[in-house]
Amino acid sequence: MNAQKSDSKDYSEAIKLIEVWLEAQKDYERIPAIMAIAVEDQEVIWEGAFGMANLEKEVNAEPTTLCSICSISKLFTSVAIMKLYDEGKLRLDDEISDLLPWFDLKQQFPDSGPITIRSLLTHSSGLPREANFPYWTGPDFPFPESEAIKEELKKQETLYQSSTYFQYSNLGLTLLGDVVEEVSGMPYDDYVEQNILKPLGLSNTFTELTEDLYGGKLAVGYSPLSRDLQREKINFFQAKGVKAAAGFSSNVQDLGKFASWQLRLRDTTTTEILKPSTLRNMHNVHWIDPDWETSWGLGFSVYKGSDGTKWISHGGSCPGYRTTLQINPESKRAYSVMINANGTNPGKYAQGIHAILEKLGMAKDTSVTSNRQKINLQQYVGYYDTTPWSSEVYISAWKDQLVMMSLPTSSPVDAMTFYKHIEGNTFRRIRDNEELGETLEFETGEDGNVVRFKSHGNYSRKITR
Repeated sequence: MNAQKSDSKDYSEAIKLIEVWLEAQKDYERIPAIMAIAVEDQEVIWEGAFGMANLEKEVNAEPTTLCSICSISKLFTSVAIMKLYDEGKLRLDDEISDLLPWFDLKQQFPDSGPITIRSLLTHSSGLPREANFPYWTGPDFPFPESEAIKEELKKQETLYQSSTYFQYSNLGLTLLGDVVEEVSGMPYDDYVEQNILKPLGLSNTFTELTEDLYGGKLAVGYSPLSRDLQREKINFFQAKGVKAAAGFSSNVQDLGKFASWQLRLRDTTTTEILKPSTLRNMHNVHWIDPDWETSWGLGFSVYKGSDGTKWISHGGSCPGYRTTLQINPESKRAYSVMINANGTNPGKYAQGIHAILEKLGMAKDTSVTSNRQKINLQQYVGYYDTTPWSSEVYISAWKDQLVMMSLPTSSPVDAMTFYKHIEGNTFRRIRDNEELGETLEFETGEDGNVVRFKSHGNYSRKITR
């Protein structure tokens, strides 16, 4: 695991808890591998990987490990569209039928508004979710080529009137990939490579899954857990004609760079691929569904998080892979998490990493009034067996305090309990109102090492991991 700290911030204690938490969740949820990164503006705070990119060949996962990023591909297509917009080559309210003369999908609502670039970027066009092929069906995932998708359009029809409901549409973003080709006069892959990937130094981001790397640098994808708690290997696939919506591969390091570019561009007046005002506009809400639950920018999901701040994000879910990219402009932090298995939620890990870092920023150092200088908190650090009431807890140093985190947990900050040193091997719980609660007492063996703790009159044994 790698961490880089700025001169003014020491994230080491938070990073230790992040690593303990992700390692535990990988084991308890039987996830083959978790890869993650946290960036703060232009700096990598931390990156790490846990588990196996290939279970059969025992290939360890690394932050450099590639995965399908599936629908995060849409962000690169959206940036390509908006670059053409910046260059005056298209307008957001251009109709798709004007840009793609072969577009002949049936509009079943005569009084519908137009299907525009804007409505495709916000998934409010009324188009069906998919092209007319069963490409999400295993075991072989028969993705069509682009020409076949175009040929089948005439057999499809709109689901809703345009600008009526949010309907996530892979077909819509696939068509925007065709717009990139039509307007730029370049193959989609070449345009993205020359105008986005190379300028940003994203040398490990590709418009397809590189088959030569599969099972090594490119992780094998696995199924959701079966009833007997097993994950099966998923067949290799290529998104082919759907690549603009779901075909890319990348790693957390490159998505961290992609996020840092956005954080950098938001705070400048200098054009870098896009005009700063254009990216900020993409990060604004352009569509809110009538249910008031779903809000979307130009290509990005834009919403207010549980912490009350604005988040810009996109997730990806393809056969064998789940990924997320989440950006918080207020803290200037961003997170990417990749998992080579379905039936998992990388978003909760990104949010958990963010919550731990935020908790560290809010923590008070009370060393002026404590006995920190007289005690080595590291002697208490480790895993403790709390069965049958919970699986285990991890105790770590946290500034001049101890923190106990229950494992496993979907919300690491909610699973934290903080303790203040009183004397000797005795601590007391710090309540939310900062008053002191029950006692936590550690006991040592003949060699002087901690062997267990006592809480509420009961014992938990220290264990080795």
